Amino acid sequence: MKFPPDIAKCPSLAKGYLLRLGLILLAGLFLLPGLEAQSRKRLEQRRKQLIADIQVTSNLLKKTSVNRAAALDRYVALQQQIKSREALLLPLAAEINLADSLILRNTGVIEALEGDIEQLQNEYAIMAQQAQRMRMSNSRLLFLFSADGFSDAFRRWQYLRQYDNYRQRQARLILSTQQTLADKVGQLEEQRLKKEVLLRSELEQQGLLEEEVSVKSGLLASLQQDEARLKKDLEKKRLAHQKLNSAIEKIIREEIIAQRKRARSPAALPRTEGSSDSGTATTTSPADSKLSGEFGGQRGRLPWPVSSGVITSHFGKQAHPTLRRIQITNNGIDIQTNPQSQVKAVFRGEVVGLQFIPGYHYMVILRHGTYYTVYSNLDNVVVKKGDRVAGKQNLGQVATDSRSGKSEVHFEVWRDKQRLNPTDWVRRR
Repeated sequence: MKFPPDIAKCPSLAKGYLLRLGLILLAGLFLLPGLEAQSRKRLEQRRKQLIADIQVTSNLLKKTSVNRAAALDRYVALQQQIKSREALLLPLAAEINLADSLILRNTGVIEALEGDIEQLQNEYAIMAQQAQRMRMSNSRLLFLFSADGFSDAFRRWQYLRQYDNYRQRQARLILSTQQTLADKVGQLEEQRLKKEVLLRSELEQQGLLEEEVSVKSGLLASLQQDEARLKKDLEKKRLAHQKLNSAIEKIIREEIIAQRKRARSPAALPRTEGSSDSGTATTTSPADSKLSGEFGGQRGRLPWPVSSGVITSHFGKQAHPTLRRIQITNNGIDIQTNPQSQVKAVFRGEVVGLQFIPGYHYMVILRHGTYYTVYSNLDNVVVKKGDRVAGKQNLGQVATDSRSGKSEVHFEVWRDKQRLNPTDWVRRR
């Protein structure tokens, strides 16, 4: 079967454009793969959480009375504010870079499609001219009538019709895809501009924060001059923490002994014919083991003991905020929060300790199998020893220091006699 020269060229051209178009469409229609979408979502969540933390810290700064007793607390809060704002700039910059990358890719796809459309339009012009010539010279009829038979002629007629329809459909598809991608680029441009506005806003806030840094520097100078009082306050806090730690250790030690007794009791042991209670190495009952496993499975997913707040002192040894060459040890974390905030259980368990500790107000200890959580600096405690509490159940109210106006809860996590870092157990905020 022989075709007119101009028409015979078109199928090969169509195949080439179809292949190119397919590759372009694959790149264009999947501009937001799952990994990039997830990355963007994580960045946005991190940004929102940092903004929330900054808001909490700002509120705490407003509520913290500016007096001699609160100077150190204000200094620590300002330091936390600076860290949060600096951290906020990172996800913002990452989001902007991601948006820029997507915009660049979309723009490349659109430019390629525009080139294809231009070439297709030129091709259509050639086809229209050829069709006009064929109509004038009856080339189309000659092409059909030169067939070897009716079947060959029918196939030729079908080819001409389907090819024309195909080319029209391809042109419409490209135009439609181009419009879709143009809209997408517009959306991404808008997103990028929004992110840039946010970044400029944060940079402006950073300028305001520099003023707070200046205030912090002034506070630091004042605190260094007041070193004698700070050391005295630090010693009082150290003694209070020592009493707290001794009380915690005593209660946990007694609970471990009671736990072993429960595990060795006849009621807790599995019974089989001819079995004996003597010589068992069991240290936990089945119920305690089950609860321990459930608690351990929540590592990194436990709720915070307060609905909002910022960590002002982390777990372990750390340098004193202002006193040189002095280290402080924290067996848990300190969370500054709003006055009268409710302190809630992070997991279901049993109240095994309730005691007033000078300097830490009331302390509540919950047992979760072989794990323990400690909540101190509480007022208006609403539970008693022996109570079984559910996760997120209210235990009491955070105490507020009458001198500084600071409301702070001290939180610890233990496994038997081992102190654990609470930040490894609660959700990241």
